[in-house]
Amino acid sequence: MPVDAILGLQWGDEGKGKIVDFLADKYQAVCRFQGGPNAGHTLWIHGKKFVLHTLPSGVFRTNTLNLIGNGVVIDPTTLVKELDMLDQVIPDLKDRLYLSQKAHLILPTHRWIDLASEVSKGKNKIGSTLRGIGPCYMDKTGRNGLRIGDLLSPDFKQDYFNLKEKHLQFLKLFPETEFPIEAEETKWFESIEQIRSLQLCAGEFWVNQLLSKNANVLAEGAQGTMLDVDFGTYPYVTSSNTIAAGICTGLGIAPKSIRKIIGIAKAYCTRVGSGPFPSELLNETGERLRKEGNEFGSTTGRPRRCGWLDLVQLHYSCMINGVSDLCITKLDVLNAFEEIKWVDSYTLKNNLTTEEWPFDLQQIKQVNESGVNGWLQSLENCKSPDQLPEQVKSFIKILEKKSGIPLSYLSTGPGREELICF
Repeated sequence: MPVDAILGLQWGDEGKGKIVDFLADKYQAVCRFQGGPNAGHTLWIHGKKFVLHTLPSGVFRTNTLNLIGNGVVIDPTTLVKELDMLDQVIPDLKDRLYLSQKAHLILPTHRWIDLASEVSKGKNKIGSTLRGIGPCYMDKTGRNGLRIGDLLSPDFKQDYFNLKEKHLQFLKLFPETEFPIEAEETKWFESIEQIRSLQLCAGEFWVNQLLSKNANVLAEGAQGTMLDVDFGTYPYVTSSNTIAAGICTGLGIAPKSIRKIIGIAKAYCTRVGSGPFPSELLNETGERLRKEGNEFGSTTGRPRRCGWLDLVQLHYSCMINGVSDLCITKLDVLNAFEEIKWVDSYTLKNNLTTEEWPFDLQQIKQVNESGVNGWLQSLENCKSPDQLPEQVKSFIKILEKKSGIPLSYLSTGPGREELICF
């Protein structure tokens, strides 16, 4: 009855969707356990690009069931758009998709609050995707939220308008912000009708029944470890637990069910929005990484901040997640770089050097880098570890030593088949 999990080890955008899609046919079910439509999992299927925001990344595998777990917050409008987009591509999708009744609903006014709150911060914006994620989780913890299961209640509409009125009162705390509430509300209720026709289930029983039958289940995380509300770069974080601990609360499974934690990291670092980013390169190299990696947010379209791989940060993420298998993605982005660098320690303002992730990142005086010569060649013909250039092998050894985790997968391109298994 094993559950394996795929998690991001950086600030999101690590390429989790591709790895989930690659592995999904080995599992009976893929289950999203946290986050919401702020996620943007990009998959390339037969040369065509698909971006999933709410749906699990196992939807393209015809023999795989998919669950949106209770830890996810769902915007009905966004979900229906995704379903419509995939209707011709995956005609049986709705037969393999299940929604946990305990998953919370994002209302149009959640998005309005998100916008008003972010605008009010001025220069101190946290970089919200403005999808209503934070306000929805606030209602969840404040015990005000509406859930998927509430759609079946005869009082649902009244419950909706009661919560909407609370939101409208809350919005008076912020400067007035324009938001097309009537148009958004109309689309929302139209989408609700389609959501009601889907397979709504008690997600915790659904997944545990699969496990009792010795099914293999893959848990899919969104965002990344450094956006975790407890262990990320607070307060520039998301509103959920993106780390391994969130699997149990986001799906309703016991810790003993978890077998492997597959951690995903890019061969360099990126971040969208505001917040600390120790290895950020504000120079031509950073711009080159952005261009070579096409580093623009799949959800927001915003340009991503770029920097060398931070091995202090990577070790921290592997430690708190209990990573068992390491996957490095987008190595091909570095193919044309004459030198490949990484951060292996920080010097703090008290002049002490540390390899531990500090509580206060403002105390970092400088990052200390090391590097190797680049391989300056394409990796498209490398199908096994022994075919990799020696410079790549050296890079991998350093990653394994500093992270303390063996490399299991190495992505050398965007396609499903461009993945080397170790």
